[in-house]
Formats: sequence, C-alpha cells, structure tokens
Amino acid sequence: MKKVATRFAPSPTGPLHIGGVRTALFNWLYAKNQKGEFYLRVEDTDKERSKEEYKNQIIKSLKWIGINYDGEEYIQSKKIQDHIKVANELLKSGHAYKCYCSSEEIEEQKKRAKQKKIPYIYDRKWRDKKESEAPKDTKPVIRFKSKIDGTSILKDLVQGDVEIDNNTIEDFIILRNDGTPTYNLSASVDDHQMNMTHIIRGDDHKINTFKQIQIYQAMKWDLPSFAHIPLIHTIDGKKLSKRDKASTLDDYSKIGIMPDALRNYLLRLGWSYKDKEIFTLDESVKYFNLEGIGKSPSKLDMNRILSMNEHYIKNINEKDLFVQFSDYCKIFKKVISNDKSEKIKNSLTFLKNKAKTLEDIFNNGQYIIQEEVNFNKDDLKLIDNKAKKVISEFKKELMKIDNLSREILEPIINNLIKTNDTNFKGVGQPLRIALTGSKFGPGIYDIIISLGKDEVTKRLNNKIFT
Repeated sequence: MKKVATRFAPSPTGPLHIGGVRTALFNWLYAKNQKGEFYLRVEDTDKERSKEEYKNQIIKSLKWIGINYDGEEYIQSKKIQDHIKVANELLKSGHAYKCYCSSEEIEEQKKRAKQKKIPYIYDRKWRDKKESEAPKDTKPVIRFKSKIDGTSILKDLVQGDVEIDNNTIEDFIILRNDGTPTYNLSASVDDHQMNMTHIIRGDDHKINTFKQIQIYQAMKWDLPSFAHIPLIHTIDGKKLSKRDKASTLDDYSKIGIMPDALRNYLLRLGWSYKDKEIFTLDESVKYFNLEGIGKSPSKLDMNRILSMNEHYIKNINEKDLFVQFSDYCKIFKKVISNDKSEKIKNSLTFLKNKAKTLEDIFNNGQYIIQEEVNFNKDDLKLIDNKAKKVISEFKKELMKIDNLSREILEPIINNLIKTNDTNFKGVGQPLRIALTGSKFGPGIYDIIISLGKDEVTKRLNNKIFT
C-alpha cells in the first residue's frame, strides 16, 4: 500500500482565499492523520497574473495558520516540458488530435449554443479528419479525445458515487496553439509525477476530475482517490469569492483573529466529529477523517469566527497571548515601547475580558499605549467643578501611598464617595475621563493599577482638571 500523499495547489495570482485555506487544511490534516506527506504545488503557469509576492504570501499564510508542507515547493512552470511530452504521447497513441478550428469558428459554435440555451461543447469537427485537410495558415490546438458513449462513475470519498454522461465531456484542449499546456493536462501530469494518492479539492473541480481521470486512463497510470469538498458560501447562501469582504487570510489577521482560532473554525466548517467543538492541533490531526465532511455547502459566519476567537483569547496562556498581541501590533499597528509593553502584559487579565480580537485588546489598551491622553470632547464636558474637586482630593490621597492595589484604593474611593455626597459613578467617571480620555473603558481600579502611580499623577496634573 502506497504512503498517503496529498497536495495543495494554489495559483499565485492573488492573496490566499479563505476557501483555499480550508482546502489546504483538510489535505494537510488527512495526510498527517494517515502518517503520510503533504506537499505545496505552486501552479504559476499563468505568467501574466502570477506574481512572486503572491507566492510568498501564500507560503507565509500557510505557516501563519500552522500548516507545514513536506519538502520544497513544487513549481509547476518548471515542469512544462514534461506536460508537453505527455501531450505528444497522447497524440501519438491516438488519445488526442490536432484541431484546426479558428477562433471565429469556436465563437460561432458558442453563439449557437447560447441561442439554443444549451451548454457549449466543441462539435469535434477535427476528431476524425485527416491532417492533410488542415488549413496551412492555422496553428492547431491539441484536444484530448474524450469518451463519447456510455457513462463514467466517480467514486468520490465525500460525495459518494457521482455519475456523468460521457457525451457531456467535450474534447478538451490539452495544448494551446502557442504550445503551452492547459490546466487539466498539467494537473494530471504533476499529480502523477508527485505520486499523489489522494486529491482533495473543492467540488467545483468535479468536471475537471472526470477529464483528468481520462488522461490517467489513457496514460495507463494508477488513479489516485478523489474527494470533493462542498464550497464555502456567504451567510446569504451565495458562493464566496475574492470580491467578498473578509475572503482572504490577510483580512482576518489584520483585525486580530488568531491563527489557532481561525484554524479551529475552518476545521469545523463543513466537518464534524461527534459533538466536539474545540480541537487542539494534536486533536485535529488525531480525529480528522474524510467521513466527517458534509455534502452541503458551509456558510462563512463572521460572528462565529469572532466567538471562536474570543474563546481562544479568554483561555490562552497570557504569556502566549502577549506574544501574539505584540507580533500583531508590530505588523498592523505600531511597535509598543518596552515600558508600555510591560504595563500591557500586566493588564491582560482585564484588557482581554471584553475583547473578541487582538485589535480589541489594542483599542482597550489605548489609554496605556498612547503618550498623551486623547479626550472625548463630549465626555470632557462632564468634568464640572464637583468632578474637579474629586480629582484633586484623589490626587492628594494618592501622594500618601507607595503601592497600588485594589485593597489600598477601595477605602480611598469609598471615602471620596462619602465626603462628596455622591456614588461610585460620581468618583469613578471623572477619574476615568482624566486618565483615559473617555467615560467608557476598564474598571477604575484596573486603570489606576495598570498605569502606575507616576503616570496617574502626571495625568491628573493636567491643567484641565485644576
């Protein structure tokens, strides 16, 4: 029995799509579950649209979410001569033929099909014609001679048996008239040469699979097993595309979604194992199987992603959380100075309480991070003479103490409430505005302790409050 081998084969023509990430994840998990190997194949034969920056982004994104591939990346463009060689072998064996139809003829065929409201299928004009009849001024394409009669059945590991009438599969092009190979030929040759045992991909590839199986059969190659995953849809039930908001991996990392959370969400998007919701990386590998993949499209739900991310923020080790937060700030926000980093680190316990993303933690910690307090103008109007008196009296009490703790601060706050004939809001709100610039934010004790005596004193000394 062959060692299991799977692959992920993106085209570097744009940022990595969230649907592609899930496909990569399922391939990687299946390979690891079966003690096999997982490979990355970069399908870069579209020279006009393929860019090195997108290839690098794909590799970086996979690494970010925890998917590591075996060996070096397999670069498709370096294998073109192998693809052309197979095309010529198919031509020689009679499984392919030269088609001399002009582009005008093809367009006319498509036009007639559209008028009849039927799918376009090449009319196989040159399938049995002699080459001596060929026009001298037309460069031919090479078409695969597809089966015409009967049906073909794909034993899909997710979808079950899928049957198709052979006459619905056109004689598809395998070499263009400029001599370059097409997707179905290149993918088939690459998968064979890479010794792929399982092809796991979106179910929009099913028709390609039927075409590729015929190439395999014509070349007398061993067939891999195929599994087609239902596509991801929007919450409205439409097919998710790159044009949709939050469709690429970068969209999620920018707002502070953590890789473990997103990976867990994508794992559960169309796959299930009993009633378990949260999986560690090791558990994901241990329990993943193709039987658990559903047959219906899954809907991408941003609220569920945020909920999953919130779970990870609340439950992750705070040391690890701070590392991820710091990395996030370096990439998407700004580098936080060492002294403020320490304050953030010591304040994570409460900064994360109302946070669903790393961006939320950044925003919640602004009063620590910022050098100068940015006051909300409307909130500043709440600082009347009574509020100023509260701030002044608190500042005096602050001078008398050395260490800040809730146990020390509570009696001070309670005494201010009593002496100023007010309530907790009457004391806490002015202090919060003075220290953070807003009446909204963390608890007043948390704010004071996180800033430290010196910084609190500095902010309360602002002329606005005298």
